[in-house]
Amino acid sequence: MFSLMFMLGLSGLTFHRVHLLSALLCLESMMLSVFIALSVWMLQMDSSNFSTPPLLLLALSACEASVGLALLTATARTHGSDRINILNLLEC
Repeated sequence: MFSLMFMLGLSGLTFHRVHLLSALLCLESMMLSVFIALSVWMLQMDSSNFSTPPLLLLALSACEASVGLALLTATARTHGSDRINILNLLEC
């Protein structure tokens, strides 16, 4: 089930990348599926220290989301839109 969630996020990232916001949401869904799978796996292992790796992944995912939203805001201000086909790396 978690691999299906990851594949749905990956397919959304590859096929429906019109806006930068939709690409960021697909990346977040992929990170969320990895987080849930890692949490369930750690709980099934009955480890006494099961909360450290999932929380570290969640913290990195939150940092990635904040950087993505900052880039979204910057591109929307400079280019006027968040459409990916408008963005050109040579102009930035």
